[in-house]
Amino acid sequence: MKILHTSDWHVGKVLKGQSRVREHVDVLAQVVEIARAERPDLVIVAGDLYDTAAPTPDATKLVTRALSALRGTGAQVVAIGGNHDNGAALDALRPWADAAGVALRGSVRDTAADHIIDGETAGGERWRVVALPFLSQRYAVRAVEMYDLTAAEAVQTYADHLGRLMGRLAEDFDAPDRVHLITAHLTVVGARTGGGEREAHTVMGYAVPATIFPTSTHYVALGHLHRAQQVPGPCPVHYSGSPLAVDFGEEENVPSVSIVEVTAQTAARVRHVPVTAGTPLRTVRGTLEELGRIDDPDAWLRVYVRETPRAGLREEVQELLPRALEVRVDPEMLAAATTAPRTAQRAGRSPRDLFGDYLDSRGHADDDVRNLFNQLLEEVDG
Repeated sequence: MKILHTSDWHVGKVLKGQSRVREHVDVLAQVVEIARAERPDLVIVAGDLYDTAAPTPDATKLVTRALSALRGTGAQVVAIGGNHDNGAALDALRPWADAAGVALRGSVRDTAADHIIDGETAGGERWRVVALPFLSQRYAVRAVEMYDLTAAEAVQTYADHLGRLMGRLAEDFDAPDRVHLITAHLTVVGARTGGGEREAHTVMGYAVPATIFPTSTHYVALGHLHRAQQVPGPCPVHYSGSPLAVDFGEEENVPSVSIVEVTAQTAARVRHVPVTAGTPLRTVRGTLEELGRIDDPDAWLRVYVRETPRAGLREEVQELLPRALEVRVDPEMLAAATTAPRTAQRAGRSPRDLFGDYLDSRGHADDDVRNLFNQLLEEVDG
């Protein structure tokens, strides 16, 4: 059978005030086109369909249409909730999903059978998917336990709970004539972060060892980390990565989806198909003169400007580079300026003098800023 594995769409993402809706429309349209070209038997969407737990109606429309379009290619579709998703809200969409032929699992349920999805390809290959949405540490480890445990004990308890849960869900992974699959949204020990994920849910406190997955699993389709990669484990464990770089920390990632070919008797073969419809993210550095020579009209830019900080510098940069979403003074310059900061004696000195010392220590000798501070101080004192 053939599987298309994708995850971490983050529909609704806003980057430095810039909506990415148009990009998401194009990116998901390309994912659907890849599905039409590859003709997979099964599409797995491994969580974080949305960027926020309160998606807009437009974001919901885009996600549901994308899932319907993937189902329309003839593939079976399984989708789970991630840590950015509202699991209960996804579960509320299940009547629509069931009618559309999409197996949608938003949150962990009490009934194990609810997380086991069986199917069969057009060629008669049987498959089973264990679908495990994101399970937070606070939910898996009761609050009273977390207060009583050390940090290391809480980590181990979370991993133990996930291991027992996975063992229970995959206890029938011994049928010799069936492809056994797992999809989950979590961090596995040994994986490399994608560079831009929010660290709150990717730190080691939420990481579990790959040994929680049974050796009889043919393929584990993970979401959560945005870099496409294989993780060492007792069976094939893969992240598909995000099809769109969601922030500048991910600019080196190659957005893609994973295509998996596997049978009950043969090992999974995985290849990555690039998704090119999104706008590239670039970080550039230079003086105003150097920035003026940059010609990259199709990328969103993060600019580190090598100029002394002054009022209006951001506007000058954005006039040169209209697609600059983030403008900062180069951190290397600031570090050099503060290598040996001068400690100001506060006693008996005016706020104007102290603020002037601060500006000097930051390499920000700008009379306009000093004058503005003086005006504000006069209004406060007035």
